[in-house]
Amino acid sequence: MIVSVGIDVVLVERFGRALERTPLLADRLFTDSERLTSSGNPRSPESLAARFAAKEAVAKALGAPVGMRWHDCEVVTDPDGRPWLTVSGTVAAVAAERGVNRWHLSLSHDGGIASAMVVAEA
Repeated sequence: MIVSVGIDVVLVERFGRALERTPLLADRLFTDSERLTSSGNPRSPESLAARFAAKEAVAKALGAPVGMRWHDCEVVTDPDGRPWLTVSGTVAAVAAERGVNRWHLSLSHDGGIASAMVVAEA
């Protein structure tokens, strides 16, 4: 059963400028595996913006509760390149309160915009 849906859109150029202006921002927002590709190269600004949109979409799907930590929601990529969500700590606790035990994720970026849609399922 679908519990909720969250969606978010990020302007890639604006997000990229924020990352340049505040070098430690990427460390605060993303885990090591989110910041780097499987070959160890830095992810593109488009890819990072889409991952940020996913984290925001998760927060919206959960009702945007205060106190959730960025690293407790992680976008991982399977060997075929498909993105998945893993949640732990603060995000997992809120999800459990709301009966969420499964996530569906779609990421996209084109034309300077990155977007993510999340479906929270019980």
